[in-house]
Amino acid sequence: MKNQLDFEKPIFELQSKLEELKRHPEAHSLGVSFEEEIKKIEVKIAETRKQIFSNLTAWQRVQLARHPKRPFSLDYLRTTFTDFHELHGDRLFAEDRAMVGGFACLGEHRVMVIGTQKGRDTKENILRNFGSAHPEGYRKALRLMRMAEKFGLPIITLIDTAGAYPGIGAEERHIAEAIAVNLREMMLLEVPTIAVVIGEGGSGGALGIGVADRVLILENAYYSVISPEGCAAILWKDRAAAAKAAEALKITARNLLELKLVDEVVPEPLGGAHNDIAATGATLKQHLLGQLERLEQLPLADRLKERYARFRAHGHFVEKQPVAAA
Repeated sequence: MKNQLDFEKPIFELQSKLEELKRHPEAHSLGVSFEEEIKKIEVKIAETRKQIFSNLTAWQRVQLARHPKRPFSLDYLRTTFTDFHELHGDRLFAEDRAMVGGFACLGEHRVMVIGTQKGRDTKENILRNFGSAHPEGYRKALRLMRMAEKFGLPIITLIDTAGAYPGIGAEERHIAEAIAVNLREMMLLEVPTIAVVIGEGGSGGALGIGVADRVLILENAYYSVISPEGCAAILWKDRAAAAKAAEALKITARNLLELKLVDEVVPEPLGGAHNDIAATGATLKQHLLGQLERLEQLPLADRLKERYARFRAHGHFVEKQPVAAA
């Protein structure tokens, strides 16, 4: 079945059986009523789904984060936000459609929303460069952030990218410098800022719009310095070890919350955000409103101090003391 993940196979097999029963009820009249058989399979489907999605591995969550039907930034701009007006161009080189942004409303709050955007099919993925922004994408994001600061608007960023585009053109136009400038400038923004990892949070491409007062992550999203496949290729010399790498990297939402790299995990419907995009958007809206209202109560100096401290606290490590010789 299209878009079926390996670990979802038992669910789809039961659903196929259920559809077959509904199509040919006359073939199953062996003393058990058709309605009873339907109910049994529906209960089994619910139990199987709960069992599978309550015990997902890190690699399975990575697969869900990459699901082709998973909601993207523009989907949340239709469900979580209202009155979105897109703005284009970095005013320096070009329009990068892998990065979208503009004015929107979150409840009664007027905000600036910026996010990385993937495509649903080959044509759109080419247009969106598979969600991997060029330098002009990050410069457009910074332009919109500065505009938001000028008008006193809170900034919300939606992260869903495997990473910034690593091509020759991007290097020629200084992709590393564009991301570095964003890191510096986002640390100094005086308006409240919230970043949300909605799918993939890959390396500097994600961090380029990820410096914020609060960092949220959806339950089945991930945030990492490298993809599991890239890590596996380096450490195990084999990309097939991606599942092992995903576990070792501690990149899932729960891991990141325990490590204090994110502030809040936004729950998803059972089976992933793509199973109920409207419900996921409504849940995200509640979490964003709660965080935004708390941030707006903080004095500016305290908010900037907290933002600086939270990122300075990242990367703690413990050195093992050498054992004294006997």
